[in-house]
Amino acid sequence: MPSSASESSITQSEPVLDKARKQELVRLLKALNIKRSRQYDLYDRALTHSSFTYENKLSNLDNYERLEYLGDAVLKLLVSEYLFERFPDHREGELTKIRAVVVSDARLAQLAESIHLGDYIIFGASEARNGGRRKVSNLACAFEALLGALYLDGKMAEAGELIRRLLESMVTELGMSKIKDNYKAALQELTQIDGGTLPVYRTVQETGPSHNRVFWVEVAINGEVMGVGSGKSKKEAQQLAARQALEALNELEA
Repeated sequence: MPSSASESSITQSEPVLDKARKQELVRLLKALNIKRSRQYDLYDRALTHSSFTYENKLSNLDNYERLEYLGDAVLKLLVSEYLFERFPDHREGELTKIRAVVVSDARLAQLAESIHLGDYIIFGASEARNGGRRKVSNLACAFEALLGALYLDGKMAEAGELIRRLLESMVTELGMSKIKDNYKAALQELTQIDGGTLPVYRTVQETGPSHNRVFWVEVAINGEVMGVGSGKSKKEAQQLAARQALEALNELEA
């Protein structure tokens, strides 16, 4: 477990990691089966929240935000490779749906918790008091930043092995039927490729008596309606609208 002393000892005038913080990072990498590094500053930055740099008047370059950006791309590549090999008979659309679920913040936070990553993140005092170590967004971002650090440290193969170990049980536990039916997540993932915009859902009609309502929802991409769905709840209608949009984009069999 990291010591609180390391959080107070890292200052702007101290570019070299103190011994306690370095030992924390050594323990983390060892637990992840990552060979020792000569660039522990990368991992320190990957596990430093913006609240710490803000409160200590440090540069925004000293927190995990840039590494998170890089790690997001690394994550998608490694997850795509894993799913491509694990499901050799799946079409592109099916693989896209599975990936959309696996790389969601909620699932990434679960992966981060499974390796106790929150214990190694440095927070500002305010964020720490407000439960920052348990927040889904913080854990997901730090996990991506860690992958970015591994990439820059020349440990892409080890990062791939880590992803494989972590995803093996998660994908099995999720159940393929649950993953395949998450059409909203799949559509969002698909539209974000190459900087696309997010799908926009709009409830266009409600029919039936109050105790038996039916909701009609349409989904638009870049202003063009791509699918319409109906259901007993808005959530169900959105899923069916997303499915129709995926069919229109030739990502599913109609």
